[in-house]
Parts: sequence; C-alpha cells; structure tokens
Amino acid sequence: MSERTSGRARRLLLVDDEARILSSLRRALRREGYEVHTAESPDEALRALDAGSFDLILADYRMPGMTGVEFLARAAERWPDAVRILLTGWSEQVPRAALEAAGVRALLEKPWDPEALKRVIRDSVGP
Repeated sequence: MSERTSGRARRLLLVDDEARILSSLRRALRREGYEVHTAESPDEALRALDAGSFDLILADYRMPGMTGVEFLARAAERWPDAVRILLTGWSEQVPRAALEAAGVRALLEKPWDPEALKRVIRDSVGP
C-alpha cells in the first residue's frame, strides 16, 4: 500500500517566526485532518526534520537567521520528497530562480486566503 493510500494523516511542518501567524495557520487547517507541527525558527524546524518526516513544509520568507527559501533548500536536502511552499508578504523580493532551485511548488501571499491555502495543500498532498 502506498503512503498516499495508507490512511495516514499527512504531516505538515509550518515555519514562521511569528507565533500569531502559526496560530492563524493552525486554525485555518484544524478541520482538514492533517497532523500539523509548527516551528518558530528555521533552526527549530531543521531539528523537527531531523526527528521525523513531513509530507509538506510551509515556510515564511523573512525569518531571522536565514530566509524561507534558504531553509526550504536545506529541507530539500533532508527530505527531497516533501512538498515545499513559501509564504510571504514580500513576493516582489523573492528571487524566482531561488524558488526553482529550492524546489518550491507554490508561493502564497500574506495575508493568505484560507480557502486558497487549503486548496494548495490539498492539491499538493491530498486530503
């Protein structure tokens, strides 16, 4: 049985240095059936990746220590099959070539539309 059909809840890792953003994302996804994990820094998220696998990683672009694109590129080295999504309020500052190099599947704008967020995640990893 494949991982997608095993009935296992998809594991999501949400990374943002603002606790209120993580809380809002968690609230938007609470009824979707995902196993949602959060991290308030890229370093905390990398430790979470060392501890287990995730189906999808969503990261903010502007964070202390490294950008979301840099973090997602490092995440891709550890978990190349995980879907990577960038969330930003600064899309004009995000280098498009870096998105492609990091294997970022989607770029979501802040403030995000909860339905669009759910649709992108559902289309990426399933319900």
